[in-house]
Amino acid sequence: MNGIYYYLIAFILIWILALCFKSKLSNYGFEIEFPLIMWKTKRLRGFINRMANLSPKFWKWFMNVALIICYGAMIYITYTILQSLTTIIEAPQVSVVLPGVDMPGSTIYVPFLPGFIALATVIIIHEFSHGILSRVEGIKIESIGLLLFLILPGAFVEPNEDELKKSSRLSRLRVYTAGSMANIVLAVVAILVVSAISTFVIPNDFSEDGIEISRVIEGSPADNVLKDGMIIESIDNQSVGSSNGYLNLVANSTPNQNMTITTDQGTYTIQLAKNPSNDSRGFIGIQTSKHYVIKDDVKSVWGDYLPWVWFSILEIFQWIFILNLGIGLFNLLPIKPFDGGHMFEILLSYKLREETYKPIVRAVSIVLAIIIIASIIFSFL
Repeated sequence: MNGIYYYLIAFILIWILALCFKSKLSNYGFEIEFPLIMWKTKRLRGFINRMANLSPKFWKWFMNVALIICYGAMIYITYTILQSLTTIIEAPQVSVVLPGVDMPGSTIYVPFLPGFIALATVIIIHEFSHGILSRVEGIKIESIGLLLFLILPGAFVEPNEDELKKSSRLSRLRVYTAGSMANIVLAVVAILVVSAISTFVIPNDFSEDGIEISRVIEGSPADNVLKDGMIIESIDNQSVGSSNGYLNLVANSTPNQNMTITTDQGTYTIQLAKNPSNDSRGFIGIQTSKHYVIKDDVKSVWGDYLPWVWFSILEIFQWIFILNLGIGLFNLLPIKPFDGGHMFEILLSYKLREETYKPIVRAVSIVLAIIIIASIIFSFL
């Protein structure tokens, strides 16, 4: 069953329970107004205070450096979005991504469990970083909590709005920059972990043995023909061997070409479609990964199952890297109410009057929002 149906079932159950027990839940800090459920608490403010008091000078110095990094990232991600206009119809660069759901037009499929773990790290570290810098700048935290928008989870740290507005522009910049910078830092840590596991652990414990189909894309030429877990042995009677061999064999494929794929479960002939990212190339509709077997000396010590845990850890940290970097950069777009929109507005306020910079921020926000929405629509179409 398509993952979207699980979201739909969860949406119906959660909202039925929430509306039935709305009055009772309000006694425990819940605020329920469709399409939003919020749970507020003050219990974690002590933790945020302790983190802020570890070294206020370090936090301020670090965020001063972060300002340079994040403004550079803002320019990069804005340029990327504007550049996507050239391919917005044929190959949209922005699409909706939900863990466990094969979204139409999206070239990324986020597996359910690793995706939700990674998404939780994005939300938690982003919001807590805003809270820590708020306290470093002497701004009170009113509440901390979790939220559910329709069926999409989130978290928030709510600083005192009056104190935030009255603080200096540099203080506000540090607070707004903190979330995305924390996501970028976590992405760097995650890719270091991925590199360490891929470079040292996997080659030491496993041997590469062919190419495995990790996912068949719904509605593609391979759908209902190939299956997850099949091992590809040859393509058009040419041995695949390693991952490089597989890439070389499919690199020159073309649309409407008949490709013969031999697997450990049989031989299949598939007529290729157009590649969503390049009309001149063929599209099978599978995602592949290296197929590994446990080395005998490792198996004798750790058995047949335990070493495979490394691949689960590897997958989780890969998605922690991808989602933290992707969402962290996306949040730096100069669109209000994104953090990048606030940063852009504060930057303009150093040289321009309010009646000048506010219309500029509003216009930039509208233009970029239209591009993003159009890209999402075209990805579905």
